[in-house]
Amino acid sequence: MVLTTYGRSSGFCVDPIEKKPLNHFLPGTPVLSFGTAGCNLTCKFCQNWDVSKARAMDRLQHEASPEDIVRAAIATGSRSIAYTYNDPVIFLEYAVDVAKVARQHGIKNVAVTAGYIGPGAREDLYAWMDAANVDLKAFTEEFYSRLCTGRLGAVLETLEYLKHETKVWFEITTLLIPGHNDSANELRKLSEWVMAKLGPDVPLHFTTFHPDYKMLEVPPTPAFTLSMARDIARGTGLNYVYTSNVHDEAGGSTYCPGCGVRVIGRDWYSITLWRLRSDGRCSACGTEIVGAFEANPGDWGQRRMPVQIRGTRTPAVGSSPRQLPFVLIPENGALTLGERS
Repeated sequence: MVLTTYGRSSGFCVDPIEKKPLNHFLPGTPVLSFGTAGCNLTCKFCQNWDVSKARAMDRLQHEASPEDIVRAAIATGSRSIAYTYNDPVIFLEYAVDVAKVARQHGIKNVAVTAGYIGPGAREDLYAWMDAANVDLKAFTEEFYSRLCTGRLGAVLETLEYLKHETKVWFEITTLLIPGHNDSANELRKLSEWVMAKLGPDVPLHFTTFHPDYKMLEVPPTPAFTLSMARDIARGTGLNYVYTSNVHDEAGGSTYCPGCGVRVIGRDWYSITLWRLRSDGRCSACGTEIVGAFEANPGDWGQRRMPVQIRGTRTPAVGSSPRQLPFVLIPENGALTLGERS
């Protein structure tokens, strides 16, 4: 069996790592993001439906080998590569091959996924990932069956696997869809499950729904729903609960679970405050803030930089700087990587 999407992508872009969203993994750094086409779920509310619901040949316009992608990450200063836009489960062999090359050259690997994957394939993927954001779409089997054609139980198995059988840093995202998965009772059950099965230190993000794909009649998530969800989750004992994809500095910031001081301030994807010691502890009380932190945050900010990778004939990764791919920045701000003609 041949993966027809291997080596072909729907596009490349350098994003802030907070956009994945990952708040506790190399904050402020750029991540080279790419995906292919298709998905193993059929979510009627998909926010990337033009990619995930497309036929492969409709969207796959960019060709790049694993070595090309890692060269692009190095050339753009990206600290990690994210397998995203559609689910990396769909292009597992391609993602793993890229991740293997990336790991050889100090580039981290990030899976942005729905977590809908079985044993065997699960091990193959996460053996090469350093971080993941898992989309926990709701907390009822009825929701998964009706709106996603999937099973909640399989996603919960993935989350427990990540926690108890890997060293992958992971965070959870739940998109709050008015009238479908945003009741106080469901949010409490979801939060209590995370607390009981995964512990208090797994970050949980609640994000805003925008009408899209086959759910255009559903309104956007109200601000008070995001606030309620965060309060419920924090009330169950979770230490790191965020509102994401909105301008909400209070809800997007990290607070020390020991003394309550704000240790990392965030507005959207920009870091506005940094009060961590070089060892990743609160500067006020010394409590450890769990995650993958460095002495100082990156300064990528909210930039989004499209990248085009041309050809596969560029020098091997690890060559001297003068042999790196020629870099051209056109007027539209996109970055093109390829050999000088």
